[in-house]
Amino acid sequence: MRRISSGMQTNDIQYRLRNHESKLNNVNNQIASSNKLQRLRDDPIAAGHLVRYQSFKGRIDTFEANAKTITEELNYREGYMNDSLQVLQRVRELAVQGANGTYSPEDLKNMAGEVDELLGLLIQNANAVDQDGNYLFAGTNTKSVAFEVEMGNVPGSSVPLISGVSYNGNVDANKIEVDENQFMELNNAGNRTFWAEHQQLFSARDTTGWQATANAVIKVDGKEININPGDNIHAVISKINNSGAAVKASIDPVNNGLNLITTDARQLWLEDVSGTTLTDLGIISGSEQRPPYNLGQDVRVSGGSMFDSVIALRDAMLSGDQEAIGGRVLGTIDESMNNLVARVAELGAQHERASLNVVRNSNTSLNVAQMISTEGDLDYTKAITDMKMLDYVHQATLSVAGKLYSSTLLNFMR
Repeated sequence: MRRISSGMQTNDIQYRLRNHESKLNNVNNQIASSNKLQRLRDDPIAAGHLVRYQSFKGRIDTFEANAKTITEELNYREGYMNDSLQVLQRVRELAVQGANGTYSPEDLKNMAGEVDELLGLLIQNANAVDQDGNYLFAGTNTKSVAFEVEMGNVPGSSVPLISGVSYNGNVDANKIEVDENQFMELNNAGNRTFWAEHQQLFSARDTTGWQATANAVIKVDGKEININPGDNIHAVISKINNSGAAVKASIDPVNNGLNLITTDARQLWLEDVSGTTLTDLGIISGSEQRPPYNLGQDVRVSGGSMFDSVIALRDAMLSGDQEAIGGRVLGTIDESMNNLVARVAELGAQHERASLNVVRNSNTSLNVAQMISTEGDLDYTKAITDMKMLDYVHQATLSVAGKLYSSTLLNFMR
């Protein structure tokens, strides 16, 4: 029930004026900010959608940036890998020339000088760094030199030459998110890219009676494998073969030792994460030395890197061994080239996937931006029309109020 009084008209007019002024102020704020929603309570459902869309667009933009970063890194790596492939092609030409039997030992020594320079270029490419100073082929250990060079005396040379190249990185891969819960795994380990042959390890320790006595974890080529109490050598072999690592395990039929052979050209990476399983099996010498140079003393190893192949070619030329040049040396150089071609192809496939992710995320970002615009952006035509209508009503209200209270102080002074 409303109480009729002389102040009722005044209160009503003041209320209506304040209400119209609030609406007019809200429309002015919308036009100034270009946002339809000034407060969450203006449209709770639309506000909820808008927050989710904005969050999703932020993630999509991050995925797109990640994919672009991948394409840039892969382009950079591909340049050095293609250059290395050209170097190997020249090394192979020299190997074929040196094996045809028409060159004298002095000629072969002269050719060995070029081979040594090409070896230095290969190492230079393998130790390449990006614009941030990160080594491109060191796995995730990007702040350490990927390959360390050992100098030594070589028969046939009067000065020290490169006698060995050792890998100083790791085999861990970077996982980069390019879509919602979807990751691209980038493995830039140099002991895969710059390797020549399948590596084989042959343990001399009899494993017939071996059995695990406690829980343990081993890592084979970057894959962690759990060893349970009671597992024998056959269980370990089965777990290694089913782990997804590029390694084939078996038992030596002669001495019952554990044999490990990579399924492609790469250097094996073995370590005991917890426990001493691989140490007990005679594969590694313990945890005192880091992989891949922690192999047991009785383990026979075959399969080397492309640096080993080029070093072997240079040494064979210095010693005049044409038979070695045309035999195993030339074969390992061919394997080096085949592996590098395969790695370049693998990198190209990853680049294509990353590029497609850039395009898709860019299109998705545009679609989400349209959804954000639909929920949150202001319709200027409607807003200006509403503002004019509210302004018209406001002026009309003021006019009516002025006529209702037309008496002034002068009316009382007659």
